[in-house]
Amino acid sequence: MSQFVFKLPDLGEGTVEAEIVGWRVKPGDVVAEDDVIVEVMTDKAAVEVPSPVSGRVVSTTGAAGDMVPVGSPLIVFETQVSAEAAVPAAAESAARASAHDAVATKRDSAPATGRQASVAAVASSAANGTTK
Repeated sequence: MSQFVFKLPDLGEGTVEAEIVGWRVKPGDVVAEDDVIVEVMTDKAAVEVPSPVSGRVVSTTGAAGDMVPVGSPLIVFETQVSAEAAVPAAAESAARASAHDAVATKRDSAPATGRQASVAAVASSAANGTTK
């Protein structure tokens, strides 16, 4: 058994800290890789942070309302494999994916642009003799 210290990744473009909204796990809990472990709020989005590894939670840092700097230890896991075998890049990409999912719920274009695209799609389908 070994310990894996997961540090708060950069969850957005240049984010320097995040506020803990709420922990989904507590010390002693057993989690699987990609289980949501904590919800944090940056100045840009609310993000559910997934577990980078499977294992038992040894300790967590901070409570709801606490600010945690990017790069500081967030949670410690006891794992079956060595910490070197748990790829930190995978954890970082999983956190980025969660941040992207949280941001992806926002509208990517202005309402007028979306309406124009809808009108164009209808006009295009009518011109092609197809309907949707």
